[in-house]
Amino acid sequence: VQLQASGGGLVQAGGSLRLSCAASGSIFRAKAMGWYRQAPGKQRAWVANIASGGSTSYADSVKGRFTIFRDNAKNTMYLLMNSLKPEDTAVYYCNTAPPTSLWWGQGTQVTVSS
Repeated sequence: VQLQASGGGLVQAGGSLRLSCAASGSIFRAKAMGWYRQAPGKQRAWVANIASGGSTSYADSVKGRFTIFRDNAKNTMYLLMNSLKPEDTAVYYCNTAPPTSLWWGQGTQVTVSS
């Protein structure tokens, strides 16, 4: 399985971005999936996850601002990020939930300017 995160970029504080995670392979639909991020100088941290059936959970730092959703027909997961803050600046990764060590991709950079 390969996971490719995309959609990052530079945005001003208060702005929005939508990240995508495209998965190859047929097992995507059966897996709980998650978004993670790594800020400069910090360890990678969990952001949100979504079960195969669609139930979701969020880190407190993003709750109410970020929305995770998935399209199993397209083998794709998304993260809609609203009201972005400079502290959201990080490389964002997608993976299973909990993560599978072999499936970390390159991630996508999100930079929020103040």
